[in-house]
Amino acid sequence: MSYDVAAVRAHFPALRTGTAHFDGPGGTQVPEVVGRTVADTLTSSIANRGRTTAAERRAEDVVQGTRTALADLLNADPRGVVFGRSATQLTFDLARTLAAAWGPGDEVVITRLDHDANIRPWAIAAEAAGATVRWAAFDPATGELTADDVAEVLTDRTRLVAVTGASNLIGTRPPVAEIAAVVHGAGALLAVDGVHLTAHAPVDVRALGADFYTCSPYKFLGPHCGVLAAAPALLETLAPAKLLPSSDAVPERFELGTLPYELMAGTTAAIDFLADLDPCATGTRRERLIASLHAVEQHEDALREHLEKGLAALPGVRLWSRAAHRTPTVLVTFDGREAAEAHRFLAERNVNAPAGHFYALEASRWLGLGDTGGLRMGLAPYSDADDVERLVTGLREFLAVR
Repeated sequence: MSYDVAAVRAHFPALRTGTAHFDGPGGTQVPEVVGRTVADTLTSSIANRGRTTAAERRAEDVVQGTRTALADLLNADPRGVVFGRSATQLTFDLARTLAAAWGPGDEVVITRLDHDANIRPWAIAAEAAGATVRWAAFDPATGELTADDVAEVLTDRTRLVAVTGASNLIGTRPPVAEIAAVVHGAGALLAVDGVHLTAHAPVDVRALGADFYTCSPYKFLGPHCGVLAAAPALLETLAPAKLLPSSDAVPERFELGTLPYELMAGTTAAIDFLADLDPCATGTRRERLIASLHAVEQHEDALREHLEKGLAALPGVRLWSRAAHRTPTVLVTFDGREAAEAHRFLAERNVNAPAGHFYALEASRWLGLGDTGGLRMGLAPYSDADDVERLVTGLREFLAVR
């Protein structure tokens, strides 16, 4: 494997503080090139999009460049890439738009495994339309959600199924392509929350069978914003609420107001950075992204195994991340101790591992953890073995102190 984590870490100014970051699932640290690109774009001569002045052309080039970069990252059609404030906002907007065609007797399926951003928008929209919400449950003993679990709650009235590409709480990666097959077999649409998955593995929205796919660049080394990818032909069938003078073209009809050009440029810079993580990767940007993200996946999985081995040697630690196919995201609880205590203890040692349910409220409750959740440790492309050792050592010291 040609992954050089020391070389990768050198690009992240935040790491110079000496902090060991395990908070990536909530938002990764950012390489210098991304911050510089955001600042350079924001301070450049730029205007509303157009082709008359240089400032207009610069804005237009940023927008089209970012759509193309995201299409390369996701294997999507750039004409179906929608940009928004966040994945949550885009999902709410999409749910309201789709629900305009729903009514009593229609059904929407959501899962207990998902982040609330892929639950509540659909539940609220269904309730407003008089449609019924049906729940697909995962196995709390294994953390697995299967296609059969989803198939059990599908009917001929199912209009949409919302499922995560990977759990941000326990890392489970459901078999999305298998789920898509049963969903489409029932004549329904599939909305995939790819916010956590996109940061940890190569993504192909076409192979996954996702009709709608959301992700957040700030989870994969970029700035704070959200993305929705869908087939342009599908988006053409939808009529979102918008201002009268605004464009009716796709994808612009889904983007409200002037776009944040600096964040879009930063997103492109983050994708280019990801594509170069494997220095031996060659070919198109898409090909280099696949190779680099495979290298990231191998690097993170090796560190996860190292972390889990260290955790297994600690007394009174319960591991909740158990699925056979999962991201390098580990949730633990402690016998007789609160996860929030561990979070504070580690923070004093410059190790950032947060505690809570992380908006995966239904998953936390389904696991029996209530609204408290646990301590979540997430690995990122810049994580290294020293970080893991510091984390395990910190937890060992925490458990020794009463």
